[in-house]
Amino acid sequence: MIPAWINTEEYPFIPKKFAQPMGTMRYVDEGRGDPFVMVHGNPSWSFEFRALIKHFAQTHRCIAPDHIGFGLSDKPADWTYLPQQHAENLERLLESLNLHNLTLIFDDWGGPIALSYAIKHPEKVKNIIVTNTWLWPVNDDWYYRAFSGFMGGPIGRWLIRRYNFFAWSVVKVAYGDKSKLTPEVHRHFLQALPEGQRKGSYVFPKQIIGATDWLAGLWNQRQKLDGKVKLIAWGMKDIAFREKEMRRWAAAFPTAVVVRYSNAGHFVAEEEATALINHITQLKVLE
Repeated sequence: MIPAWINTEEYPFIPKKFAQPMGTMRYVDEGRGDPFVMVHGNPSWSFEFRALIKHFAQTHRCIAPDHIGFGLSDKPADWTYLPQQHAENLERLLESLNLHNLTLIFDDWGGPIALSYAIKHPEKVKNIIVTNTWLWPVNDDWYYRAFSGFMGGPIGRWLIRRYNFFAWSVVKVAYGDKSKLTPEVHRHFLQALPEGQRKGSYVFPKQIIGATDWLAGLWNQRQKLDGKVKLIAWGMKDIAFREKEMRRWAAAFPTAVVVRYSNAGHFVAEEEATALINHITQLKVLE
């Protein structure tokens, strides 16, 4: 059953269900062909990738899960919501679907979560499209320490629990072109995180530093991704992941094509959907 608050013209999908140990995960599964897996971050959900799903489902099997605690998935109060646990959930889902020749696209926390799967199962992943994210420890960067300390601390948690701060305010700031965050789009971020069900959104900020050891372990295995990272598509107005982070990706994977979207911020698949679709198509990333 699709909630009444969803605009089914924008999001015309009937998500499937997958039983995880802590609750039911919902995921979009549209089209046929080689799988194109889309992994969101905080405070987003599969809605973010709707334009890509509509387009690429004509030629590919598009799979876009909602992490537990986000979107249409269950939001249990007694779960811990650590990023490595989200990665385990994604692995369980993808392994249950018996997928091969995967293309992965992601942003934000979707990067480490999706790439954890790629590192564990490199033989199943063919192509990787990186948009604004990271994969390495940032505990030595004051910028991330400050953000994680505040938003992951008591005040930040209260703001998220009480006012849906990430979906209400951080999303606004994260957009490069604020005019693209229409009230209709924004309410799909907001209503996916109702009051009393926002634990997933407030755990992630603390884990920017808290998950340092896990991130270090992933980054130390990045050679398993060599030859798979085909496209780095970057929103240049992102306040979270800056040009500095884009350059680190490009240095680590020098064969990848780098595309810069000068007016986009954090949510490239949302803000520059048409341009991103065109670049994926023109560069034959999915082939």
